[in-house]
Amino acid sequence: MKSLPLLALVLAATTWAPGAARAANATKTASPVLQGLDGLYPELDALYRELHQNPELSLQEEKTAAKLAGRLRKLGFEVTEKVGGHGVVALLRNGKGPTVMLRTDLDGLPVEEKTGLPYASQAKAKDDAGQSVSVMHACGHDVHMTSWLGTATLLARSKDRWRGTLMMVGQPAEERGSGARRMLEDGLYKRFPKPDFAVAIHNSATAASGTVEYVSGYALANVDSVDITLYGKGGHGAYPHTTVDPIVLAARTILSLQTLVSREKSPLEPAVVTVGSIHGGTKHNIIPDEVKLQLTVRSYKPEVRKQLLSAIERVVNAEAMAANAPRKPDVAVTEGTPATYNDPELTKRLIGAVTRVLGAENIREAQPVMGGEDFSEYGLAGVPAVMLWLGTVEPKRLAEARAAGATLPSLHSPLFAPDRERTLRTGVTTLTTSALELLARP
Repeated sequence: MKSLPLLALVLAATTWAPGAARAANATKTASPVLQGLDGLYPELDALYRELHQNPELSLQEEKTAAKLAGRLRKLGFEVTEKVGGHGVVALLRNGKGPTVMLRTDLDGLPVEEKTGLPYASQAKAKDDAGQSVSVMHACGHDVHMTSWLGTATLLARSKDRWRGTLMMVGQPAEERGSGARRMLEDGLYKRFPKPDFAVAIHNSATAASGTVEYVSGYALANVDSVDITLYGKGGHGAYPHTTVDPIVLAARTILSLQTLVSREKSPLEPAVVTVGSIHGGTKHNIIPDEVKLQLTVRSYKPEVRKQLLSAIERVVNAEAMAANAPRKPDVAVTEGTPATYNDPELTKRLIGAVTRVLGAENIREAQPVMGGEDFSEYGLAGVPAVMLWLGTVEPKRLAEARAAGATLPSLHSPLFAPDRERTLRTGVTTLTTSALELLARP
């Protein structure tokens, strides 16, 4: 697709956003820094395609990290690699002022791309089990990285416009929910300046490209994975009285777990307990010795999270006792990501700045969702943090889908394909504007 000037690009969206033309003019005048975006865009477009075609799985992001690190060095950043795995930390010191951290994630997903795009990923990799899997940036981390590097480039070229320290963090293993924690444990806030603010963007597959959405306060959920093994006494299906049937025990347990949300917590506090996997038995007429369950448990507030996890163990043990199980069940929380909380004061400040650039018609308040993101770890470590949502759907396509009641491809879908140019330009504009709002003026 031929690169469009920023003004023409936003004007093309006016069927969706009547104020887009005014937003384009605002972008042209809001900051001289952003005027460099038109000339930079072809380079960013090429980078995006390159990243999209060469995704790497979580904890395998070596080439992706090296690519970004190399570009940041050329821009004059002090770059440290291998932080918490394949994490990258790049600092651009520019006098006295706040330290502003901008974070991107690096990893792709084990998904076979089916978009049919000329630059679609054909990448393969070995997963943890040694199996060959297809890899795709199905969550749009390539958009995040490209917008992030575009922002780093514009700010590095405009050091006369700001003061402070720009801290660019390329984080591995977001899809595993462990990358942020790994980087913090490896001294992110000790080996490097502790930031005064942390900012990130995330794709939205339900919002129009050219728009930005925000949530103040809790935006994403606590996400916990719980593995349960229920033990019984196996035997012949014709003689159930000689057994303790763990499949019946599992069925009763699953139903009882649902009451934790409907009857044991306030209906004003959102929560989800989903049993996503159940495995037990090998044949029609054999009662097995055990059944395994896998749960995802989601909430916002820490006290609700604690209550749910404690109650799950209680219910599972009680059902096993009622069934006269031969041994106590195993209950283990195997993965966990805390809720993402957007600092309200910082959210208000950033949205005010982005609104002045993109126009109020292109900024929307969104609702919290039950997805999870380990960007939350940076805020919990004592830094005001905000994640903003970046629309990715071509406006006309989104309007037609809504009119028809159709569902568009979601994040993690093999069909997810952002409206590339409008999304990337808005991503760079949003991150650059946010950084300039927080950094000191000369």
